[in-house]
Amino acid sequence: MAGTGTERDLFAEAARLGELAREIQDSISSLISSTWNEEQVLRQRALALDSDLRKLQSAAQKAALDPTTADKLNEELCRTRCLLSDGDVESLLPNKGHGRFLKMLLGPVNVRAMRKEVQLKMKDEYNSYRDRTAILFLLFPSILLILRSWIWNGCLPALPVQLYQAWLLFLYTSLALRENILRVNGSDIRPWWIYHHYCAMAMALVSLTWEIKGQPDCAYKQRGIVLFLVWAIMQGVAMLLQNRYQRQRLYTRIALGKAKRMDVVWGEGAGVKGQLWVLCPILFILQGFEAYVGMLLLRTALVGAVSAWQVIVCGILLVVMAAGNFVNTVQTLIAKSKFKAKMMRSKSKQDMDQLLSPDSR
Repeated sequence: MAGTGTERDLFAEAARLGELAREIQDSISSLISSTWNEEQVLRQRALALDSDLRKLQSAAQKAALDPTTADKLNEELCRTRCLLSDGDVESLLPNKGHGRFLKMLLGPVNVRAMRKEVQLKMKDEYNSYRDRTAILFLLFPSILLILRSWIWNGCLPALPVQLYQAWLLFLYTSLALRENILRVNGSDIRPWWIYHHYCAMAMALVSLTWEIKGQPDCAYKQRGIVLFLVWAIMQGVAMLLQNRYQRQRLYTRIALGKAKRMDVVWGEGAGVKGQLWVLCPILFILQGFEAYVGMLLLRTALVGAVSAWQVIVCGILLVVMAAGNFVNTVQTLIAKSKFKAKMMRSKSKQDMDQLLSPDSR
C-alpha cells in the first residue's frame, strides 16, 4: 500500500509539472504572437521613416542651396541616419544580403544579431582579432628570416614556409568571414578590403602547392620567397599602425555623430594628424614593394628560372592587390581632404558671423 501511494504521488507530481509546462508554453506563445504583431507595426513605421529620410536626402542633393545651409542640412540628415542605424531600430530595417561567401561556408543561416550589444561585441572582437594577427603577421616572417640566416645557412626548408602559408590561408579566410558577417550586421566596410582578402586567400592556397626548391643555388631560387617575407614584415608594421590610427579616428567620428558604433573605419573624418603623416608613406612604400615582388615573380617565370604556374598566379595577384590598395588609399585621402576643406569653410563662416555679430562690436 505504501508503495502504491508513493507511485500515485509521483504520477500526480509529474502530471502537475506537465500541466505547468503547457501553461508556460501557451503563455510564451501568446507573448511571442503579441510581440510579433507589435514588431510588425514598428517595422512599418521604421520603413516609412527610412523611406522619407532617403527622399529628403535625394531632394537636398538636387536643391540649389547655399553651401552653409547644405552643410548644416547634410549634417543633420547624417546624424538622423546614424541614429537609425546605430540604435535598436536598425534591427527592423532591411539588412544587406549574406552574399555567396557566407552561403558557401555557412549555408542558409541567418548571421544577423538582433541585439545591438551582440553586434558591438562582434565588432570589438574583430578589432581585437586584427590586433592579435598583426603581431603574428610581423612575428612569423621575422622568425623565418632569422632562422634562415642563423641556422638554415641561407636556405629555407619547405615545411616551415608551407606552415606559414597555411596560416595565411586561415587568417585571410577568417578575416573575410568576419567582415562579411559584420557587413550583414551594419558595419560600413569598403568592399575592396573583402575582395583583397579573397585575392590573398587564393594566393595563399596557390602558394601551398608551390614547390620550394633548395640547393644548389638556393638563394636565387628562393629570392621571391625572401622578398615576400620581407614584404610581410612591412605589412605587419603597417597593420599595427593602421589599427591604432583607425581606432582613434573611429572614436572621434562616433563622438561627432559621423559614424555608427558598428562601423569599421575607412573614409573621411577627423584623425590623428601625426600618425597619418607616418602611416601614408609606409602604405605607399608597402604597395610599391608589393607590386615589385609581383613583377619580380612574373619576370622569374618569363625568363624560365622558375617556370611553375604558381609563380605566375601569385605574381598577378600581388600586382592586382597592390593596384587596388593604391587606388583605395588615394580615394580615402581625397575624401579626407574634401572633408577637411569642408570643415575649414564651416569654421571660417562661423568666425565671420561672430565678427559681424553685434555682440562682438
